[in-house]
Amino acid sequence: MFEEIVFNKINRLPKYLFSTINEIKLKMRQEGKDVIDFSMGNPDGIPPKIVIDKLCESARKPKNQGYSVSKGIYKLRLALCDWYKRRFDVSLDPDSEVCVGMGSKEGYVHLVQAITNTGDFAIVPEPAYPIHYHAFIINGANVSTFPIVYNNTFELNEDAFFESLEKALYENFPKPKFVVVNFPHNPTSVVVYKSFYQKLVKLAKKERFYIISDIAYAELYFDDFKTPSIFEVKGAKDVAVETYTLSKSYNMAGWRIGFVAGNKRIIEAVQKIKGWIDYGIYTPIQVAATIALNECDDSVMQIRAIYEKRMRVMIECFGKAGWELTMPKASMFIWAKIPPQCQHLGSLEFAKRLLEEAKVAVSPGAGFGIAGDSYVRIALIENEKRIRQAGKNIKIFLESFEDKTQRKSKNTHE
Repeated sequence: MFEEIVFNKINRLPKYLFSTINEIKLKMRQEGKDVIDFSMGNPDGIPPKIVIDKLCESARKPKNQGYSVSKGIYKLRLALCDWYKRRFDVSLDPDSEVCVGMGSKEGYVHLVQAITNTGDFAIVPEPAYPIHYHAFIINGANVSTFPIVYNNTFELNEDAFFESLEKALYENFPKPKFVVVNFPHNPTSVVVYKSFYQKLVKLAKKERFYIISDIAYAELYFDDFKTPSIFEVKGAKDVAVETYTLSKSYNMAGWRIGFVAGNKRIIEAVQKIKGWIDYGIYTPIQVAATIALNECDDSVMQIRAIYEKRMRVMIECFGKAGWELTMPKASMFIWAKIPPQCQHLGSLEFAKRLLEEAKVAVSPGAGFGIAGDSYVRIALIENEKRIRQAGKNIKIFLESFEDKTQRKSKNTHE
């Protein structure tokens, strides 16, 4: 009898494509093989010492062992507001315009859960970080997509974006209520400028939709580029919320601390639903996160410099191996076109072959949507020595691949 019960919500979710790579990776490690892992955006560094010290100090206090505040302790919400003011010259109210989340991913899911009705439509450009799309599916909504178009320096083609967006707004029924944007973009690392948000806010007010902007990689930018916030645009808080996380900028991924900020009506909804489903993040973690936001700007600069150095080393080493990569303006990823001789494999098979034969793990682009199948995402989570070794492994792999292809072609013709 119970076997006949159907879990429709779960059945709408596809198999997590990255699990294929994870399973191979686990098996290889169990066999004692050394895998150089660029597959997940999981920082390898540690948080600033002052943050860890504050966590330990706070954890020893008896008063901090009970339930916390689901929307986040006041000092942490205030610290985020101060960060927005320093970073973007944007003013936020810590009570009505900020809610702490258990990481950006979980906070995003709670956000979507709070504001989505069954049958609603959202627009999520592709490729996309999977939860940006599937959070709506989990909550009974529908999603419309269109491909992101960008130039060879990973800057968004605004004209193509808005042409596709307006088409999606008019062609879907019911009319979409939400548009998700994520810049610097995961997985492609594509960036936008303030002009993009000006156009998006104007269109949102005209067509009556809400904007969900994810800026998880806002602090990982390079050279003369600097990530903008949608709230730098006048009136953006009327139609938008923004999600942010300490995971990448402060090496605090496992701490699970992030935020939703912006539109008061949406923030009120998120605060209310969190009041029903959780008791808040462990208070010492929130206290330590307050120190990170208030006192660790220099540490963020150091972390940013590490990613930039790794990126330049990877582009150099992989280029020598025969795999040409392009330097992005931001993020901790390189969105890499599969080498020409391997294009026919598709991203999943290429990633599997690269892992099994070169012992280098990357994320298949198809895991971010069909628009990503000619690419893989490479996370800069290994040190420079490991990156150089990966370059050597890849050189051998590509040379061997070409030899095998040529022999196969010769045998076919004979």
